[in-house]
Amino acid sequence: MANEICFRTLHLDTSWSLEAYQSVGGYSVWKKIFTDNITPASIIDELKLSSLRGRGGAGFPTGLKWSFISRGAPGQKYIVCNSDEGEPGTFKDRDILRFNPHQIIEGIAIAAYVMGASIGYHYVRGEFFEGFERIENALLEARKLGLIGKNILGSGFDFELHNVSGAGAYICGEETALMESIEGKKGFPRFKPPFPANYGVYGRPTNINNTETFASVPVILQHGGKWFLELGKPNNGGCKIFSVSGHVNAPGNYEIPLGTPFAKLLEMAGGMKGGRKLKAVIPGGSSAPVLTAHQMLDLTMDYDAISQAGSMLGSGAVIIMDETTCMVKVLLRIAHFYAEESCGQCTPCREGTGWMFRILQRIEAGKGSLKDLDQVLEIANGISGRTICALGDAAAMPVQSFLKHFRDEFESYINHQQCLAQTI
Repeated sequence: MANEICFRTLHLDTSWSLEAYQSVGGYSVWKKIFTDNITPASIIDELKLSSLRGRGGAGFPTGLKWSFISRGAPGQKYIVCNSDEGEPGTFKDRDILRFNPHQIIEGIAIAAYVMGASIGYHYVRGEFFEGFERIENALLEARKLGLIGKNILGSGFDFELHNVSGAGAYICGEETALMESIEGKKGFPRFKPPFPANYGVYGRPTNINNTETFASVPVILQHGGKWFLELGKPNNGGCKIFSVSGHVNAPGNYEIPLGTPFAKLLEMAGGMKGGRKLKAVIPGGSSAPVLTAHQMLDLTMDYDAISQAGSMLGSGAVIIMDETTCMVKVLLRIAHFYAEESCGQCTPCREGTGWMFRILQRIEAGKGSLKDLDQVLEIANGISGRTICALGDAAAMPVQSFLKHFRDEFESYINHQQCLAQTI
């Protein structure tokens, strides 16, 4: 059980069904809230005790975030679940949608009760057709049992949830751009403040959390915040899903306690493919700064340890690279992605991402100069912290970290038109 929070139905046939979910205690917390008159304040207290942090990337304490919207505040309030999952290397949320959609629904519904919201939106990335179909069917099942809708379980509480399909834009994973998209507008990020808790969807107080965050809530409340906290470590409660990809024998999703050594996670993923040596790891999706093998092998997989090493746990997308990897080509691919996905609203990002990509493209083609390295770093520094949303930082941090740790490979490409990895 310790390693099965969001994936606790996986051992069952048709794990996505209502029957399977109820067999592991699904919706028991939702029903108990009404039968035992559990207060919103006590739910928030349990989440604070659990040390559940946002699983979408920022790692903000969930209990604290839920306390920002008062249940007694007048007027309409909204709950939004972010299942856009566009960070390269991340593939966990789509599997929760596919294999345990009811747990997401229960978590969203509990949030609605805590904050007094009568409407919720679940924003799903457009490519996730199977996941969208599963969550839609799950929602129909929940409505038939009176778990969602009007006068839920005779409590007098109303809550309606709507699944919304996005169009596959990376920028719509940013919470304010996502809200714009829900409202039918182009996915441009908003200035903050005001923050969504004060001015969100349609200008009303809105709570936004990630899929894995909402899916963790029912199990926390079922077993207690202390139980969840002790699965992980202080300030890093519970288990988290890590999407492991790259040069490993068994890529996939691994739900493990926070604080697990990276070496253990690598072992669980089958070790290095072909018996090659580990060279580098991106620990939190393509926007997270890259770390060397020497750094990673001494780290534990939790927010604080990865942050202290100079990177981010982010979405939990662990990209493994072996000794044959050309870091010039990897950075070029990442830079191309962010140049393509920039929404164009902010000048530093709109111009800078394309500029960095073209310089790196020139270097990879064997036409670069050593001055290009200083220039691309200067551009990255000029983007960082100067945009409305974090996409600018996401584009800049890989450039900064790759040149910090692997500058010799870029210099080799410039001086000899050959990557150092090719000589292994």
